[in-house]
Amino acid sequence: MSTLTRVYAGRLAGLQVRGPDFEVIGRVRDVVIALRAYPRDSRAVGLVVELTTKQRIFLPMLRIAAIEPGDITLVSGQVSMRQFRPRVGEQTVIGDIIGTRVHTDDPDEPQLHGSAVEIADIELERTRTRDWVISRVAVIGKRGTFGRTSELNIVDWRHVHGLSAPAQAADSSMVETIAALDDMRPADVASYINELTDAERNKLAYQLNDERLADIVAELPEDDQAEMIEALDIERAADILEEMDPDDAADILQDLDESKAEVLLELMDPDESAPVRRMMGFSEDTVGALMTPEPVILSPQTTVAEALAHVRNPDLPVSLSSLIFVTRAPTATPTGSYLGCIHLQRLLREPPSMLIGGILDPELPALRVDDDHATAARYFATYNLVCGPVLDENNHLLGAVAVDDLLDHLLPENWREDGIRPDDPTPRPFPPARRRREVKRRG
Repeated sequence: MSTLTRVYAGRLAGLQVRGPDFEVIGRVRDVVIALRAYPRDSRAVGLVVELTTKQRIFLPMLRIAAIEPGDITLVSGQVSMRQFRPRVGEQTVIGDIIGTRVHTDDPDEPQLHGSAVEIADIELERTRTRDWVISRVAVIGKRGTFGRTSELNIVDWRHVHGLSAPAQAADSSMVETIAALDDMRPADVASYINELTDAERNKLAYQLNDERLADIVAELPEDDQAEMIEALDIERAADILEEMDPDDAADILQDLDESKAEVLLELMDPDESAPVRRMMGFSEDTVGALMTPEPVILSPQTTVAEALAHVRNPDLPVSLSSLIFVTRAPTATPTGSYLGCIHLQRLLREPPSMLIGGILDPELPALRVDDDHATAARYFATYNLVCGPVLDENNHLLGAVAVDDLLDHLLPENWREDGIRPDDPTPRPFPPARRRREVKRRG
């Protein structure tokens, strides 16, 4: 059955949601969208799924492996059991949007200009970044009378006006704040959040979706990472850790009380917690504690075209896309025997049909899991790399170290708080009411 890349949100209602083993988890009841002013994309952030127990939960769109005509398949059978509650700036398609009156100036539908139309459905389109953005809207123009069929028109989302995110009385500026942060890099948002008071920071964290908050927490100073995770309710904290890279999640858990860390690991999806547990077993000052267990790992029978498709993944950090590692089966860490690696530049120079097993570099030395940070720094400087393989004593690939993770540990402990230029800090997007660190110092 073919995977859909365009779908009307209303038609998702009632579809079964299945895990990767095809076990039924529940049914879709609504689609949650985050509205943004044009030219920014408005996108679907998740589904409201009714479980077999009748409880309604929120399922992030990034957890979806495929939307097919008959059902929806997830990348994992584990889902968060937190009750669905819409956040500031979010609306549901069926509950809030369908039936709303708007107006349109779509040049292809001049007969609709100057009159109110009613939204009948919203079309979602999957982009290369795996986001589902609103592309078109089905609207009802003039309603039929005496049993006549209503006129249905399809208009471009860019030409629909009069629909905006709901502003809540107690959070009159929250929608604008989240919209402004949405266009910023996670590191810059982390700098902004780090300046807020605890109450302001926790209020904002509650409104951010899990994927976005996970990216931001990873950019906070270490003490503040643990502090933010502890401020969340236990189930959401586990969800945030699942969305983070295993090495970042392991760092945070090691800063928490041992019993609480174990509870969080138990709440996480076993597939997500297993690599985190392995990372926590390495000494803090070794390469093993820095590496990610999820680099691009392929078999020697993979073609160049297939390898390039893997490194095009928009969720893959730039440093990890620079090297492709080739191993015997299994290709999940810890892998079978390590055979070598291929630089992205080499892939670009070879025919798409060529097997990567014939062009790999078996001579590039690898890092060992117990190497220290200084050894890793010399390794990157010697071989002009931004990513390197990490092997165990039996020549199995355990992961890869990226130079950005190494720099994070080599720089002074407070480098994130000082900014890029301590004597000339980067201007904030909008200054907070007071500096959080000063408040903490006075307290």
